[in-house]
Amino acid sequence: MTLFEHIGELRRRLIYIILVLVLGMIIGLLVANPAYDYLMSQEPVNGMTLHAFSLWDGIGMYMKFALVIALVLVLPFIFYQAWAFVKPALGIKEQKSALMFVPFALIMFLIGLAFSYFVVFPMAFTFTTSVAEHLNLEETYGVTQYFAFMFNILLPISLLFELPLVIMFLTKLRILNPKRLRKMRRLAYFILILIGIIITPPDFISDSLVAIPLILLYEASVLLSSVVYRKQLERDRQWEEEFGAT
Repeated sequence: MTLFEHIGELRRRLIYIILVLVLGMIIGLLVANPAYDYLMSQEPVNGMTLHAFSLWDGIGMYMKFALVIALVLVLPFIFYQAWAFVKPALGIKEQKSALMFVPFALIMFLIGLAFSYFVVFPMAFTFTTSVAEHLNLEETYGVTQYFAFMFNILLPISLLFELPLVIMFLTKLRILNPKRLRKMRRLAYFILILIGIIITPPDFISDSLVAIPLILLYEASVLLSSVVYRKQLERDRQWEEEFGAT
């Protein structure tokens, strides 16, 4: 394929992703109300009354739910389209092993969603409400502010849980390798710790509870990259022995 044919193929894949994202948002709008009712029945919001401070707050809440639900649906499709785009450059075994990343994209996103909702979000909410109580402030929450606060924590962490799969996929394509990842370790640690500080309350315990799992994710990514890389080197060695001898 020529360069323009590659660009045309990439454009076609991106259009597919956008169409599925739009379809996912339509589905998200349909199931937003049950999801909203479920979250409103859970701690810490089940004993609170949320308010609308503008006419757009209700619509904004529905759109936030639709976006999160659409991401859950579209992430495996994004990985599939990425696989389909690079498929012609992969061997048969590489195609099959790379295709296995697709279902794990959804699994890792859901694990990240559960971790951020059940661990990080309660810590952040407890910290902010304790500060408000210390300042003798009367807490009045808007529906937009509450769910924006929640999703600003949930989405970044959930997407970061895709890191091992992304790094394994890029290693399969020989764009990354464990040596390069180890050289980037200090920069990666700094970025992950910075993310943990930004999305959590400003105390050492909360920052550590988020930053440490993110760092472990990076180290797991390096380990998985090493496994993929060793297999690549072994296949290259076998190829050289087979064809080099001839």
